[in-house]
Amino acid sequence: MRAESVRFPPPPPGAAWGAGRRARAMAGPSLRPHVHWAQRHRELYLRVELSDVQHPDIAITDNVLHFKAQGHGAKGDNIYEFQIEFLEPVEPKPVCRVTQRQLNITVQKKESNWWERLTKQEKRPLFLAPDFDRWLDESDAEMELKEKEEEKINKMKIESRVPKDPFKHLKKGYLVMYNLVQFLGFSWIFVNMTVRLFILGKDSFYDTFHTIADMMYFCQTLALMEIMNSLIGLVRSPLIPAVVQVFGRNFILFVVLGSLEEMQSKPVVFFIFYFWSIIELFRYPYYMLSCIGIEWKPLTWLRYTTWIPLYPLGGLAEGVFVNFRHLYKQRKQHLGPKKRKMK
Repeated sequence: MRAESVRFPPPPPGAAWGAGRRARAMAGPSLRPHVHWAQRHRELYLRVELSDVQHPDIAITDNVLHFKAQGHGAKGDNIYEFQIEFLEPVEPKPVCRVTQRQLNITVQKKESNWWERLTKQEKRPLFLAPDFDRWLDESDAEMELKEKEEEKINKMKIESRVPKDPFKHLKKGYLVMYNLVQFLGFSWIFVNMTVRLFILGKDSFYDTFHTIADMMYFCQTLALMEIMNSLIGLVRSPLIPAVVQVFGRNFILFVVLGSLEEMQSKPVVFFIFYFWSIIELFRYPYYMLSCIGIEWKPLTWLRYTTWIPLYPLGGLAEGVFVNFRHLYKQRKQHLGPKKRKMK
């Protein structure tokens, strides 16, 4: 005989919900953590006594706070949950802050007033208790609110007394343009030297000065403005480091290199200029963005990290260069200038 399929009638409405309810009843009652509460005129504070909280699920729907999370409470490490229907309307976006020992929830009231209790039901739930660490009476809370408002008004008065700088935007524009021009100048130096290095190889070491010097003269002369900016208070950079860096570089560039033509064709010039340009590629964009209130974390990291290897290398190259110049002058004093071969 051929087997026939038998269709059972669909379950009555609500059967699925009833089955879920029976399953929860078989699993036992849900665990509730200890919750402490306090209020102000505009806010509600809930402190949930759970440590090592994981995966907190907190939401407010239909003016009811739903809480569920795994943590260590009075019944050990378990899943705890509770619901609170508030006495009056609240904002549906609670703010949660989890610490190692507890979980704090802040709820904003829709209207600024004082509640006689937290829950809509008159009988207080057993798991709920006042938070005496933050508890204030209505009169004390009004005084606290009044003090905050007075503090805010006083702060506004102080800020209004401080004269506004009419040249603020002009100064900011000047600093942005200065850093932009320096960035473009040192970018030109870096790109030019890099391209020549790939094309010419080691031969590019020997004519670096004659190829790059004009742009380097321009950038380092313009860098004297950094001393002036610090001196008149346009920037918060300390004056002494700016003086040491600018005059140190200009001494190498204008005095040492400018006075000895024999030194201008040395390979060490390439490394000095290259190290200088790499450092400034990150320094000037960082300052430029800071002027307009923008912080880019990768650039900040590069700005305060690349100098660690580059400054010692640049200082070593400068030291070798100055020492070589000194030894070269000693040689000329004792042996005389190098004689040219007669053709």
